[in-house]
Amino acid sequence: MKVDQKAWTLEDGWRDTARGGAGAGARLVLLFGARARLLEAEPLRQLRSWYPEALIVGCSTAGEICGTVVRDDSLVATAVAFEHTRLQLVRSHVEVMEQSRVAGEFLARSLLAPGLTHVLVLSDGLKVNGTELVRGLRASLPASVGVTGGLAGDGYDFGRTVVCGNGPPAEGQVSAVGFYGERLRIGYGSLGGWDAFGPERLITRSRDNVLYELDGRSALALYKEYLGEHAAGLPATALRFPLALRGKHEGSVIVRTILGIDEKEQSMTFAGDMPQGSYARLMKASFERLIDGAADAARAGLERLGRFQPELAVLISCVGRKMVFKQRVEEEVERVREVLGPHPALAGFYSYGEISPHGVVTSCELHNQTMTLTVFSES
Repeated sequence: MKVDQKAWTLEDGWRDTARGGAGAGARLVLLFGARARLLEAEPLRQLRSWYPEALIVGCSTAGEICGTVVRDDSLVATAVAFEHTRLQLVRSHVEVMEQSRVAGEFLARSLLAPGLTHVLVLSDGLKVNGTELVRGLRASLPASVGVTGGLAGDGYDFGRTVVCGNGPPAEGQVSAVGFYGERLRIGYGSLGGWDAFGPERLITRSRDNVLYELDGRSALALYKEYLGEHAAGLPATALRFPLALRGKHEGSVIVRTILGIDEKEQSMTFAGDMPQGSYARLMKASFERLIDGAADAARAGLERLGRFQPELAVLISCVGRKMVFKQRVEEEVERVREVLGPHPALAGFYSYGEISPHGVVTSCELHNQTMTLTVFSES
């Protein structure tokens, strides 16, 4: 495997940040960038001229990761030349959230073929119900195939997100890349580091990813009580106070981030499902615990690789973490570098949701507020 990396800014255009010999032989380019920059035609035209045979797959972000640097208002392109791995790209378009599961099922069925070892999926971050998308993927893929990826971002604006799949970036799009071959090794890890506080409350009224009531009270009103002065900045300030979600008979917890609020309906819309009958609890950030979570996610990815050395790591971290870290955001990426070592290329973005297996099981879940890594090695 050979990996090159470039970054584009308004001031400097494209500049090489790492040269690993991929060149025109690259078969995959991961492209992450600010929505406005991703919609500009000229940078993408230049990218295509350098990598004529590559699948160019990417999405809009809430921040771009290039090595240990976190950028804003830029583009980061990571070109990968595989020696023994075949790739396939499929896309689906979602008009309304109710189509999310069907989209996942379609993508999985389209990729299912002998030799499939992993699927990397990038999805619109506002028009797609991430939980249902993941359910569709899981229902149609064998347990031996891992799935990782994330939901596109739009900074702190939550206005529009776009995804590209070897064509112009588009809203409502989901792109999935299938990796085929016995010589590709993939590790993954997904951990948070948030601390729960306050009482656990029963979800008494919800529909899919829209939450209406907790303990029979307006969920939005109750949430505002906890936020106090921070409530004026909703929905952006909600990134600092996600909800921990626990099933009625389950011990494991999944974190959910708010994407929007509806004052008229007194409801909150989340990146994934909020099932009625589940329990929710408010969470807050501990800086050191978030940093440790990023390091532990990297260790989990390395552990799955075993004796193989990582060559590329795709990092997808939540926009809520970036809001907490502020000027120190690069510290979580630097901790990942410390764990993985100096060799692998690091690429990724800040997202509206992360997709990864939960713990040691293979079946994937939608997560929020985590650092999720996918680590690649080819023997």
